[in-house]
Amino acid sequence: MKVIDIINNTDKTVFSFELLPPLKGQDASKLHRTIESLLEYDPKFINITTHRDVVEYKEQSDGIVRRQIVKKRPGTVAIAAAIQHKYGIPVVPHMVCGGFTKEETEYNLIDLNFLDIHNVLALRGDGLKTETVFKPEEGGHANANELVDQIANLRKGKYLDSELTNNTPMDFCMGVAGYPEKHFEAPNMETDLMYLKQKVDAGADYIVTQMFFDNQKYYDFVDRCREIGITVPIIPGIKPLSLINQITVLPKIFSIDIPEEFSKEVAKCKDNKQAREVGTEWAIHQAKDLIAHGVPCLHVYTYGIGDNTAQIAKTVF
Repeated sequence: MKVIDIINNTDKTVFSFELLPPLKGQDASKLHRTIESLLEYDPKFINITTHRDVVEYKEQSDGIVRRQIVKKRPGTVAIAAAIQHKYGIPVVPHMVCGGFTKEETEYNLIDLNFLDIHNVLALRGDGLKTETVFKPEEGGHANANELVDQIANLRKGKYLDSELTNNTPMDFCMGVAGYPEKHFEAPNMETDLMYLKQKVDAGADYIVTQMFFDNQKYYDFVDRCREIGITVPIIPGIKPLSLINQITVLPKIFSIDIPEEFSKEVAKCKDNKQAREVGTEWAIHQAKDLIAHGVPCLHVYTYGIGDNTAQIAKTVF
C-alpha cells in the first residue's frame, strides 16, 4: 500500500520508523530484531536509508597514501524487498542524488518496481565530507527537485532513453523532506519553502520533516507551508536522544536547535544511560503533544535502536 493511501484512509495518527542498512560485512539480524521489537505497535511503513560511497585515504604497504572509494552500507533495494516480503509492511527506500547518476537511479527504481515496492523518499543526500559544497556525480542530479522530476516522469512512462517505446509507467508514491528549522544551506526560510513547494508541485505526495526537539517549530512550519499553498500531509520526524554528546552533535550535524529546558536536563545526566532515559521521556512528551494536535503520522528516527522507540510507541499508541 502507498504511504499517501495509508494516511488518507485513517482518521488517527499512525506510527512509522526509519532504519539504516547494515554496515558492509554485517548481516541483517540486528535489523530484524529491531523491526520485530516494534511490530506489536502496528507500524504502517518502514523507511530504509540509502548511503552514497565515501572517500577514504589509506596508507598502503608501500607507504603511499591512496584515495579509495568505499561503500559502507550497500544493499538498500535488497533489504527493502526482504523486509516488505518478510513482514508484509510497506517499505520506503530513500533515493538520493549524492553518489548516483541518473541512469543508476533509474535502474534502482526499475528494480523497486519489479519487486512491488511503490514508495520512495526523494532526497538530495549529503555531500562528501571532503567537499565544502554538494557536488553531484557526473550525469547525476544536483538537487532533490531534479530527482523528483525524474521519478514523476517515470510515473508517466518517460524514461531517460527517449527511443524506448511501449514504456510501462511506474506507480510510485513519493515523499520529500521538509526542514522546520530551514535546511542549513538555504539562505532563509522563504527560499527553503519555495524549493519545497516546487517539489510538491512536481508530484511529491507528502512531506516528512527533519528531526526537531521543539514542537512549536513543526507547528509554525506547517502553518507557513499552508500559507503558500502546500496542502499535502506533513509528517513530523522525531528522534529520541540516546547519548549525552548528541546534545551538541545533533545541532552541528542537522542544524537544529535544542530547547533550553531539554539541554539543562541532559546536562544533569551522569552517563549515557541517564541521558537515554531523559531523551526518551522528552520524545514521549513530544509524541503526546503531536498526536493531540492530530498529526497524520509519527515518524521515529531509530538509528537502528529499537528499545527507546518501543517505549515511545508503547506509551502513545
